[in-house]
Amino acid sequence: MESVPFQEEVPERKVCIVGSELVENYTVYIIEVTDGEHRWTVKHRYSDFHELHEKLTAEKKVDKRLLPPKKMLGKNSKSLVERRQKELELYLQTLLLQFPQATPSPLAYFLNFHLYEINGITAALAEELFHKGEQLLQAGEVFSLSPLQLYSISQQLRLAKPTCCNGDAKTDLGHILDFTCRLRYLKISGTRGSVGTSNIQESSLPFDLSVFKSLLQIEISECSSQQIQGLSSLRSSLATMSIHRTTETMMSILVPEASEFSQWEPEGAESGCPVTAVIPVWRNLTTLDMSHNCISTIDSSVKLIRKVEFLDLSYNQLSSVENLQHLYNLVHVDLSYNSLRVLEAAHTRLGNIKTLSLAGNLLDQLTGLSKLYSLVNLDLSHNQLAQLEEIRKIGSLPCLEKLNLSSNPMCIIPDYRTKVLAQFGDRAAEVCLDCTMTTEKELDTVEVLKAIQKAKEAKDRKSSGEKKISEETRLCAAAPPPLSSSSLPSSSSSSSCSTAVAPPAVNSSSFSSSTSSSSSSSSSCPAQQASCSSQGNHN
Repeated sequence: MESVPFQEEVPERKVCIVGSELVENYTVYIIEVTDGEHRWTVKHRYSDFHELHEKLTAEKKVDKRLLPPKKMLGKNSKSLVERRQKELELYLQTLLLQFPQATPSPLAYFLNFHLYEINGITAALAEELFHKGEQLLQAGEVFSLSPLQLYSISQQLRLAKPTCCNGDAKTDLGHILDFTCRLRYLKISGTRGSVGTSNIQESSLPFDLSVFKSLLQIEISECSSQQIQGLSSLRSSLATMSIHRTTETMMSILVPEASEFSQWEPEGAESGCPVTAVIPVWRNLTTLDMSHNCISTIDSSVKLIRKVEFLDLSYNQLSSVENLQHLYNLVHVDLSYNSLRVLEAAHTRLGNIKTLSLAGNLLDQLTGLSKLYSLVNLDLSHNQLAQLEEIRKIGSLPCLEKLNLSSNPMCIIPDYRTKVLAQFGDRAAEVCLDCTMTTEKELDTVEVLKAIQKAKEAKDRKSSGEKKISEETRLCAAAPPPLSSSSLPSSSSSSSCSTAVAPPAVNSSSFSSSTSSSSSSSSSCPAQQASCSSQGNHN
């Protein structure tokens, strides 16, 4: 829902009694209060009116005769109720006219101004902080505010009204501003639907966070990113930020200015392209929790949170993991309950993380996790992992100590635990599987499985070797057998060799010496003899 703009003037206030109802033996009047576009209802019996009138006559000198008199007989009769309803409505309208600027506290509480009207809301908050603000700051506790309260503070500052409208110093707006300047831990919780008995939709009320100068931690839930203003003013101080059920993009929270600039870069970055804006980074932000939103992409806004160590993006709509390579300091990452089917080359994006949760996704393979060498804790529960062979891909991770595979299809495999632990070899005793420490009995079984596996591998190697030898033997048998030198006459060999090495023309007188020389050569060079024999065969 889009946020409405801040009001630029004081809204008109009206009050009327729209009906009544009988509760036990007395009549309750239903009062409708209108403050600009906001409306709400309040219920009071006549005795409440009487108590209000007593306070106003004592504190504000209101005419005692203004309130219609009390009736004892026939007090619940229809005619009396209708007449009194009109008289009480006139009474309230007269009081609002009598106090147009500063509504007395008794009347403000009677009409629930402290719950729904900006002056009443800020006055009630200021009085609370006047009494307990210093104590809360010293205790370092988380302080909770609603979007309606923050809207009221922002509206009061924009209207430039006096900080104390009703003359009571305890309700001075200055108590709120002093508190917000020093507050370190803030929680903002909105509501879905209307607030109380009003028509106020908190998700449509803009509020400005720039009044908080020292915040270290903020949690925002059930709001709309469009209504949050001044969040960028917290970049220099904030260390922890949690945003839930509030946004569809990381950009709208981390770089709200992005909508104003077509090209931007984080400060300190080197860019070869012209940019229209340089955005300051979140200088001290180390923890970012944006779980339970509707985020579908990890966009480039993460370039502004370089110091983040803990990142929680669980319960979103992610189908891929991108841009996390910009976060050099990541230690713990939670991507559980998204729509991830595969995580290729995770080490190129997740660096040296120690804890990774991928629970509740659609993973059926673990190829991309095989190089996360610093990983200590890995949660893969509630995925689609069915094959034990996938565990081998993470079995060599040297630091892995905790592995959760519960609620995967492979869990129904007989002896599932020991078969998984066996994939870790000598480190099986160091691995805690599915939040259960490995027992001695399981380790014994793992040793047996390892022995069986080694025997199988040895058998496979032997079988492979025998198969190779058999194949070589078959190939040799298929080839024609070579002629041995012993089966040929010496003169033949000599003649053949002579043919290969002698000059083409020889005389008969030298034949004898050639034969003798060839015989000597044959006996001293078997390799040459074999070569010659081969040539003879070819000839």
